Amino acid sequence: MHVPVMLHEAMEFLDVQTDGYYIDATLGQGGHAARVLERLTTGKLLGIDCDPTAVRLAQERMKPSDDRFLFLEGNFEDIDKLHAEAGLPPVQGVLADLGLSSLQLEDAQRGFSFSLPGPLDMRMNPAQPRTAADYVNRSSERDLANLFFQLGEERYSRRIARAVMKARPFRITTELAQVVTRAVPSRAGLHQFSRNRSSLRPMRRHPATRIFQALRIAVNRELDTLATFLKKVPEVLATGGRLVVISFHSLEDRLVKQAFQAWKREGSFRLLTRKVVRPGAEEVQSNPRSRSACLRAAEKLELAKSA
Repeated sequence: MHVPVMLHEAMEFLDVQTDGYYIDATLGQGGHAARVLERLTTGKLLGIDCDPTAVRLAQERMKPSDDRFLFLEGNFEDIDKLHAEAGLPPVQGVLADLGLSSLQLEDAQRGFSFSLPGPLDMRMNPAQPRTAADYVNRSSERDLANLFFQLGEERYSRRIARAVMKARPFRITTELAQVVTRAVPSRAGLHQFSRNRSSLRPMRRHPATRIFQALRIAVNRELDTLATFLKKVPEVLATGGRLVVISFHSLEDRLVKQAFQAWKREGSFRLLTRKVVRPGAEEVQSNPRSRSACLRAAEKLELAKSA
């Protein structure tokens, strides 16, 4: 079962008004959206997602007969067009949870997990042209090393790229994970400390974690789509409207932080989170996948400039 990350904090910063208009820009299975709907009376919620499977499950959960809920299939980088298509006025809040859902991680056929044998796919939208296998099997050694270093922040990127070149072609996730594991020094990268300051005990991290992250980001153009979303989202927010973003790695969080700081300098937004907000120790314990989550929130000001 999918458990929405930082649900309490997201709702606190969204500050949902019963008659307001809201957008869940990455609907997933609708965990956050369901809580927004609980607070709406005459207001409306637009859900957006590009994953057809997640969309189907979320629609079932949201009850299609509920006229407070609208859904459009698409990528959140097109939030301006999707907002216009829905016919909504400027909205009081936008939420973007950038993480994978349990549905995606636990379905071996999607290829997101290095612990489950399945095709090297990793596409959130099956209509996308390139899979992870395409990147792994067709890229040059130099391009692979750059990809692993830039998008995975992997210090052993060159060693891993060399090992991948020797062992390819790859078709199955676990095959790639095994080669990566053998390429990484036995004691390197196996542990990381919790970002939650109340819990500094080390947590085991699989050596393939960063490689799979890099491939997933490349396949789904995640940084490009996030940058485009951040450029467009101020257009759909009303004065006083709030943007809440939950990210899961430093590359995403850096883009969000930079956008928020730029808006603050312009005087178009005020920051609701002076520092990044992280999940509490209790949530991390009950839902380990939340441990890397970072939440930032901002509010659009009157006379805002175009982003």
